[in-house]
Amino acid sequence: MVEVVRASILKKIYKKRNPWSRKYDFGHLLVIGGSKRYSGSPAFNALAALRAGVDLVTIVAPERAANIIASFAPDLIVYPLDGDYLRREHLDRLIEFTKNKTAVVIGGGITRSREVIKTVLEYLKKIDIPVVVDADAIHAIATKKEILKDKKIVLTPHAYEFEVLSGIKPTTDLNYRIKMVKDVAAIPKVTVLLKGYIDVISDGTKVAINKTGSPFLTKGGMGDSLAGICGALLARGNDCFTSACAAAYINGRAGEIAAKKLGESLTATDLISSIPKAIKI
Repeated sequence: MVEVVRASILKKIYKKRNPWSRKYDFGHLLVIGGSKRYSGSPAFNALAALRAGVDLVTIVAPERAANIIASFAPDLIVYPLDGDYLRREHLDRLIEFTKNKTAVVIGGGITRSREVIKTVLEYLKKIDIPVVVDADAIHAIATKKEILKDKKIVLTPHAYEFEVLSGIKPTTDLNYRIKMVKDVAAIPKVTVLLKGYIDVISDGTKVAINKTGSPFLTKGGMGDSLAGICGALLARGNDCFTSACAAAYINGRAGEIAAKKLGESLTATDLISSIPKAIKI
C-alpha cells in the first residue's frame, strides 16, 4: 500500500515541549559540505535545519566556503578545513566533529573529484549515526554502494542522481517511480527520497508519496533545504522513513507558500523563510 504524506505527520514529529526543555534536547546536526567553488549548499542545509527545529548546527567546510558561510548568520557554528576541497587528511577532524552530534548531512557543494569521493566513502564507513546523503555525496555512494549496508541513511536524489545511483532512468510514470524507488531502497535497506513533481519515499518495505510543492521550485538550493530539514528531523530522534516523508512535506509546503507570493522570483532563501508557516500545527 502506498501512503500519501499529509499534514498530520507534523503532529507526529513536533510533540508538545516540556517547559524544562534545554539546548541539545532537540538535536545537534553536523553539515559537511562546500568547496572553493560552492558555499551556498551547506548554508542552505543549515539554515533550513534550524528553521525545522534542530537546536544546533555545526558546519564543517573547506576554508573559503566556511569563511563565506560564517558571514551569513550568527546562528551558524562554522569550522574551516585547510584547502579548497575535502581531503582524506581531513578524516580525523571530521570524525572528531561527529562526536556528540545526533545526525549528519553530507554532500552539498563538495564536488566529485576522486579525492573527495574517497574521503566521503571513508568517512561514511567510520560513522554510525543517521546521515542524509545528498548531491555530490550520492555520486560517491554510487561508486561503492556496499557502504550503505547496516547504516541509518536517507538518500535524497533528484532524477539524474537516482540514475547515477541505480542505473535506472526515472520516467514521469508514478507507478514506475514507486516500484523502482522501493526496489533500490530494498537492496541495502536504506531510505530513498526521489524528488520530483510528486516525491516518492521508500525504505524498501513502506512506500509514501508527497504531493506538496510547486513548479516554481526549480531554483538552486531547493534540494539543499530539503536535505537540511531531513537532517534536522533525524537529529531530533525521528526514524529515517518518517524524517524523509516529513521533510518532503515541509519543504514542498514551504515552497507552495513562498511561490504563491513570489512566483518566478522565488529563491531558496524565500522557501527557508516560509518553513515556520509550513510547520505550524
